[in-house]
Amino acid sequence: MKKYAYNWIQDWSNENGWTDIFLERYRYWGFPPGAVMPQPIPYDVLHAIKREQGLSPVEKRWYGVAIAVTVMAGCAAYFTNNPLPLAFAFMLGAVSVAYLDDEEV
Repeated sequence: MKKYAYNWIQDWSNENGWTDIFLERYRYWGFPPGAVMPQPIPYDVLHAIKREQGLSPVEKRWYGVAIAVTVMAGCAAYFTNNPLPLAFAFMLGAVSVAYLDDEEV
């Protein structure tokens, strides 16, 4: 998942002299100043950008959908006296957490 907005990475690369930023398999790559081979943007830089910028638009959308479905499921479970909507909301929440989990080491 895209945890970083492309314009965040582009702004950082413009400030630090990196060129030709591209995304491959959820990793951002670019050419450092004076380099002839692309290198991955270091994780510490990405984490600093993430701390500064907050949630990416994709993450905001996932969290919003999960919260909205949970509220609707709670209302549906209350009015129908049926726990199945809550089970669906729990499943969606589990999938969302797994999808939003930070896979970087």
